[in-house]
Amino acid sequence: MYSLELEALKRANRFRKREIFDNSLIDFASNDYLGLASSKKQFKKAIELLFRYKTYAPKASLLVNGYHEIHRDFEVALSSINGFERGIVVGSGFLANIALIESLVRKKDMLFIDEEYHASGILATKLLDSRVVKFRHNSPEDLEKKLKLYSGSGRKIIAIEGIYSMSGELCSRDIFSLADRYNALLIVDEAHSSGVIGDNLLGVFDYYNIKPQSNHIKMGTLGKAYGSYGAYILATSEIISFLENRGKPIIYSTAPSIFDTALALVNFYKILNSSPKYSKRIRDRQEIVKDILGVELKSLILPLKISTNQEALRLQNRAKENGYLIGAIRQPTVTQPILRVIPRLGSSKSDLKNLLIYLLK
Repeated sequence: MYSLELEALKRANRFRKREIFDNSLIDFASNDYLGLASSKKQFKKAIELLFRYKTYAPKASLLVNGYHEIHRDFEVALSSINGFERGIVVGSGFLANIALIESLVRKKDMLFIDEEYHASGILATKLLDSRVVKFRHNSPEDLEKKLKLYSGSGRKIIAIEGIYSMSGELCSRDIFSLADRYNALLIVDEAHSSGVIGDNLLGVFDYYNIKPQSNHIKMGTLGKAYGSYGAYILATSEIISFLENRGKPIIYSTAPSIFDTALALVNFYKILNSSPKYSKRIRDRQEIVKDILGVELKSLILPLKISTNQEALRLQNRAKENGYLIGAIRQPTVTQPILRVIPRLGSSKSDLKNLLIYLLK
């Protein structure tokens, strides 16, 4: 039934499939930035926390009886330490973006979204008809030009990422100032920045020393630096209450996994309590990349542009043959194929050096 479409994907070297990779491969592909996904010690802490309660699975949606004390404790910890009034746990980053964009942009409102925003946010815009304006990637100038064109009576809502997942680029600080100047809500997707940047590794608000305001919304995922699965949204009490009442993925999904939330909670505290140590290890890896490739990273994402999809796949396979796992990212995720290398803390500095020297050759 779909054989022609599948053949077309294969011809374009855009065909994908799930694969269980050999555990002996040295992982420089995953978003497990701090290596916490392999920590047995943290896993055991999460189990011990879970066993303090009588219920181990959510059973229902957050608004029926799936809301658990561990969900609440995680929300309280995240919101208070990040400087927001309230938080809410969500099943995944994908669902969080759908919930935010679909519910917050009402009939007279206008959404201004970075053209390289995550696919979940771009998908959500399809539900908004003409209430969407894309602005040039990470360009405050283009954003302001488009904000000036909108003089409607509704809200202005801006959506950006703290660190962009494919380029590793930090969002422009000027966009925060624009949101304040134009009285706009600002959604910041911190999936790839929380746990990676800032003095306390809290993300881009921490990095730019921006105190959260009533027009700020922070969304993040638990499947990257926090070594678990799920997501969260931090905002004012009013916005969180609105999401509880209008965010369809929140209302109609089973509550997030209690164990995964417990794991994220113990990992969050570990990162917070060890942020100087983790920050140094992150800087060490960024220095290795700079010394070998001459590339200065602000994140833990190293994109290497490749001429064709075929070449990206060939180089990925060659790296696997030499014991390394890296990402070969192709359309539609990126406009030009890249090798996506993650100099994560879960793999050693010597292995990173060897991989980069190999790629250089």
